[in-house]
Formats: sequence, structure tokens, C-alpha cells
Amino acid sequence: MLTLRRINENPEEIIRQLSKKHFDGREVISQIIDLDNTRRKTQTHLDAILGEINTISKSIGQLMKEGNKEEAAIAREKVRVLKETSGELGETLKDAEQKIESLLVTIPNLPHDSVPEGRTAEDNPVERSGGEIPSLGDNALPHWELAKKYDLIDFELGVKITGAGFPVYKGRGARLQRALINFFLDNARDAGFTEVQPPYLVNSDSGFGTGQLPDKEGQMYHVGLDDLYLIPTAEVPVTNIYRDVILEEKELPVKNTAYSACFRREAGSYGKDVRGLNRLHQFDKVEIVCIDKPENSYERLDEMVSYVQTLVEKLELPWRILRLCGGDISFTSALTFDFEVYSTAQKRWLEVSSVSNFESYQANRLKCRYRNADRKTELCHTLNGSALALPRIMAALLENNQTAEGIRIPAPLVPYCGFDLID
Repeated sequence: MLTLRRINENPEEIIRQLSKKHFDGREVISQIIDLDNTRRKTQTHLDAILGEINTISKSIGQLMKEGNKEEAAIAREKVRVLKETSGELGETLKDAEQKIESLLVTIPNLPHDSVPEGRTAEDNPVERSGGEIPSLGDNALPHWELAKKYDLIDFELGVKITGAGFPVYKGRGARLQRALINFFLDNARDAGFTEVQPPYLVNSDSGFGTGQLPDKEGQMYHVGLDDLYLIPTAEVPVTNIYRDVILEEKELPVKNTAYSACFRREAGSYGKDVRGLNRLHQFDKVEIVCIDKPENSYERLDEMVSYVQTLVEKLELPWRILRLCGGDISFTSALTFDFEVYSTAQKRWLEVSSVSNFESYQANRLKCRYRNADRKTELCHTLNGSALALPRIMAALLENNQTAEGIRIPAPLVPYCGFDLID
């Protein structure tokens, strides 16, 4: 979340920047400034009273030694009254702080200057693209039909066991899924990321730290009895490793990768865009997370984008990178690049990765800091990206590589899955 200092320094600039995300921040910024003024005045008043209580309390003992019992009694009564006042001021201060906090979490992150204007995904400019879209002919099958034909994925069985959006991978489909996971993890390790294996459930503090709560609470599965949440992405537990942590400057950048199952309610999703693997409630993903100094974070973002590009290139998929516009960028992100691959049978682009810089927005919620050369603590910048989300990668691989003989497996995956053709 934004810091009070940043808001107080230039509220009009904050309001202007928020407008790029189509967020009208004028009223909430005004409320926060008013509450902060109240908080500051109350704190000053409270500090003065606590100082007076301390001074008078010290004098009581001396008065008693001198035998001035009447004056000591008067002093005690004054302390009693001042303590009542300090208690009231403390409640006022606590109330102001809680109200400020509740308002701050409703304000999205400020977009980077390079975020383009726009309202919807249709306004996202293409940064660059690559790969060749294969020519499959009119008889090309979508991945859900290929999955049935070759007995790779059973969508109906998933409905029976759990419900829609929970597919069952079978045989070579399961082996290909596992091959992709290991391929992505090995590539991440070779690129300098340290692998971690995080929990799949997190507490509300973790959800708040990375910004899923309270903003996306309705999209998360909640285990009510234990008050835990199934993770929507490994970003949540991996980034929360550094919650309430002060890193040494020499430890930066932190570069982690993790495989996890991901769980999303996807409330309101319907229609052709959710067929097959296009949109699931449970899916697999390999995530990359970076933490760095503010002055290095955009260099780190470029590195992460370039790294994800190598993955789609190795898989021989047609790809493109979009720079998200103000209306399409997430609540917590300052700058996001989306990767899409082309699904030839469906004749549409499928999002397979988002790579984002959150600047200090998450770090402020997480209290993730580092100690600089002057031994002062500063907020870190946090970044993450999908590298990669599996369902739509699987969909594009099946569709784009279908031949008369079967489904061809890209060469880099063959050592991982043990076969070069699904027939």
C-alpha cells in the first residue's frame, strides 16, 4: 500500500497518477490527510500529557519525603485526571490509525509512467512477438477434443470428483504435465532462481501482505474452520517468506522459484472462453519471485520478462508480449507485461504469464525492508511472474503440434516426458 509520507508530500500528484488506473482518489486521499492531521495533533497532545504525568509522578515521592502530604494528594489527583485524558487521547489516536489503515488498503498502487492509457485489454499495446503460427487446416481439433481422443485429460471425471474446473490428467497427459513442471523449474534454477516448496494454504496476514486480501477475497477459497486460504498463486507464500524481515543489502537481489497447485474461484466466469483448460479452478504453475533495491527493480523486471520469453521460445510456441494499460493492470502492480501464446485450433491468443513490478506497494504491507550501506532501513521492491502457468501452455502445445500421425512433443520436453509423439 502507499505510504502516508508519499501521500502527504504531493496528494495532487497521487490523485493524478491514480486516474490512469481509472480510480478517483480525491475523496479518499482527502480523508486520509484529515485523519493524519488528527493523528499528528493527538499524538503531540498525548506526548505532552504523558510527559506531564511523568514529571508530576516524580514530584510525588519528593513531596512525601518533605511531609507535604496535602500537595502530594493534589498531585496524585492531577495525575489521575491526566491519565483519564491520556486514555481518551490514546483511543482517539488508535481510532484514527485504524481508519487510515482501512482507507489506505482501498487505494491501488500507482502506475509506472510507462503504463499506457486505456480501459480494457483491447487497449494493451503489443511490445514484441515471435514464433510462427502453424497452418493446421480446417480439420484441426481444439485441445479438449484432442485430450479426449488421446485419453490425456478427463474433464467429466473431474466434474464427478469435484466439479467443473478440476480436470483429471491421465497417462501421457499426466506425464506431459509433470514434464512441463520439471522443465520450468530446471530452467529457473539454471537462470539463478532458488527453488522453494511452499505451503498451499496461507493465513490472512499472508493474503494481506501480497494484496490478495481484502481486494480479491471473493476469488479465493476460504477454509472457514481454520481461517486459512488456498493459494491463488505461489507468489503469496513465497513473497511472505520475507514478511517482517530486514534483509542485508548484500543479500539482494533475492530470486526464488516455486511450483504449486493454484486455486481460484473464478466467480462469474462462463462461456466459450472457459472451455477445456482455458480457465480452471485448480491448475499448476511455476512462479518466479524477486526482491531487490528500488533502483534496481526495473532492471530486474526486464530480466524476468526476457527469461519468460526464453521459455516460450524453447517450447516453439507463437508468442507476444503486451504492456498492460491503466485500466487492465492489477490493483497492486505498478507495471505488468503479459505473455500470450497463440492457440491455433481456437484461433485466439491465450495469456500464460504476467510479469509485474509492485515497487514498494507489497513491501509496505509486508514490512519487507533492507538495510542500506548507511545502516538505515528502506522498503524493498517486490516482483513476480508466471514462468509458466501450465493449462494454456498445455492447450497450445496440444493444438499447435497436432499432425496426421499424432501430437508432436517439442524437443526440449522429450527428455522430461520420455516420448516424442502422442499417438
